[in-house]
Amino acid sequence: MKLNVPNQITIARLGVALVFFVLLAQYTQREPQGWILDVSAGLFILAAVTDVLDGYLARRFKQVTPLGRVLDPLADKVLVCGAFIILAGPGFVDADGHNVTRVQAWMVVVIVGRELLVTGLRGFNESVGRAFPAGLHGKIKMWVQSVAAPAILLLVAHEGTWFSPKLADGLCIALVWITVAATTLSMFQYLARSRFILEESMPS
Repeated sequence: MKLNVPNQITIARLGVALVFFVLLAQYTQREPQGWILDVSAGLFILAAVTDVLDGYLARRFKQVTPLGRVLDPLADKVLVCGAFIILAGPGFVDADGHNVTRVQAWMVVVIVGRELLVTGLRGFNESVGRAFPAGLHGKIKMWVQSVAAPAILLLVAHEGTWFSPKLADGLCIALVWITVAATTLSMFQYLARSRFILEESMPS
């Protein structure tokens, strides 16, 4: 099967995500190397840009395919969930046991859980013949996550140079909580959209 250009870009995004994960996993806050975070932030931004590009090309040249409808959100979920899992991991814990990104494990559970829930709801809706495109809250959530992840990396990389420690920490806290809020709101929106079908499927 020959892949069209939008699908090729989507698959390339998965490749960029893999490089991003491998590189970012090498970082340790106890022996910080800012260049790793700078390059990782750049890779994340590149992947996010390709998300916009493949969607535009698919719509512009009418190349939307069933494969693309599966691969595109999958690539987004892999990139975002993987990024926040690593941000909450031991690589960003300093000598005092403090995670400098301010991303906590329960927040990652919310982010990943939301993605799994929406994937299940989308599959359920489509199985009964009902379209389930991304809603406004879902798009806002994706934009917030796509800004927050590289911004946190840059804040950590340049704390004490571009940003004062207090400012960097405050911005990380704000970005993390805004991300959690946007993710939670989008989850409830998708639940509300599926309410009637879910009620119809329940035994009386």
